[in-house]
Amino acid sequence: MNKFTAIVLAAGSGKRMQQEIPKQYMNLGGMPLMAHCLKTFQESKCTQIVLVVAPGDIEKCRKEIIQRYGITKCVAIVEGGEERYDSVYAGLQAIDDGYVLIHDCARAFVSIDIIHRCMSAVALYESCVVGMPTKDTVKITDDHRKVLDTPARSNVWVVQTPQCFEYNLIKGAYDKIIASADTDITDDAMVVERATNHDVHMIEGSYLNIKVTTPEDIAFGEAILKNRR
Repeated sequence: MNKFTAIVLAAGSGKRMQQEIPKQYMNLGGMPLMAHCLKTFQESKCTQIVLVVAPGDIEKCRKEIIQRYGITKCVAIVEGGEERYDSVYAGLQAIDDGYVLIHDCARAFVSIDIIHRCMSAVALYESCVVGMPTKDTVKITDDHRKVLDTPARSNVWVVQTPQCFEYNLIKGAYDKIIASADTDITDDAMVVERATNHDVHMIEGSYLNIKVTTPEDIAFGEAILKNRR
């Protein structure tokens, strides 16, 4: 049986939220944002969870989140680094095989359906990411904001998470990127694109799979929860 590990990234500071506490601990619908995300993976067919938290937060998360909300699939809590890719790399060190679903905790409304489609797709393609076709026309500009191109909207996708990979593929790609000190990395697919010749496939996610980043996202998040109830 294949092992599927969710690496949940919750090490960010959430400065754009303009709150005293990091957004992953903010209460939303009666639970911390992080708990909503973890409970979905707990209730899915995902085999296990590795939680990546801010330095010094391991015991806090173990007591206030993992134990309190019954996240029994969490096999490790590790400290993240300064950048997102540092945190992903820390999570990868905690496992050694199978398939990996790398997910931003701030996308707290990921659905079980998305997770299960990710599991099916990564077993087939070994490298895939969740996203949605853009609703807007997109312009490509130069550094001076002069429009250079207008790509066909049907070919432009907005990337979400989970981003899913066969373990040895993503670990090997990250090893190369970390060794090269390439810091211009914004997502995990980019690591595979730069460090390997492996194709990355898109999986359709959901427009409700939002990333809670700014105060405006809280109202949207509350509406999503209310609708689910």
